[in-house]
Amino acid sequence: MPEPEDQDMSAAGRPAADILRGARQLGQRLNADQVASLASLVQELERWNRRINLTAIRDVDEMVAGHVLDSLAVRPRLRGPRILDIGTGAGFPGLPLAIAEPRMQFVLLDSNGKKISFVRHMIGALALDNVEAVKARAEDYAPGSRFDTVIARALASIARLVAISGHLVAEDGQLLALKGKYPAEELDAIESLPGWKYSVTALSVPGLEAHDRHLVTLQRTKADTR
Repeated sequence: MPEPEDQDMSAAGRPAADILRGARQLGQRLNADQVASLASLVQELERWNRRINLTAIRDVDEMVAGHVLDSLAVRPRLRGPRILDIGTGAGFPGLPLAIAEPRMQFVLLDSNGKKISFVRHMIGALALDNVEAVKARAEDYAPGSRFDTVIARALASIARLVAISGHLVAEDGQLLALKGKYPAEELDAIESLPGWKYSVTALSVPGLEAHDRHLVTLQRTKADTR
């Protein structure tokens, strides 16, 4: 598939200041190279979106808050060193997290070929040696070893998420589900789910103050040692 025109990755452009300011509001540090890489990610996403439907968010400013900062909000909750982002789409939250955490190893998984093509393009363009993109469905994915953290953003109900990706979580690992409003009905549905316990954390994302954001953290109980 031909890549969109104008692939200049050298300039951080206007998103950089918003990314830096938002990261500071999140209480996070990013160096100049990381800010430039995140800004380039936004710019490339906007360019590709003109020709390929990668994401419903098409405005650059909205991409900073809705994709980059929303992804970084979960950064303090990561447990490494091996992270799996299932249903990554155009690379969120996996790409921003991989840029911010170069010592962790990330696998970004999605069954959509066009979106994985974009992720692979960004891996090469940003020289991210801690990221692998895989085209596959979570329920069919069988890596050699399981992951310390499996993360998904707005992919499926929590019960469904456990069903399709629970086998990918290490015995002492965690499954992170990024949600919008407090998922009361989904949590009710997993109260009797064997082998898992959960906690819920409210997230505050700069630029998305009017939107509810919650992180559901699931861990295996001692009874489930599969």
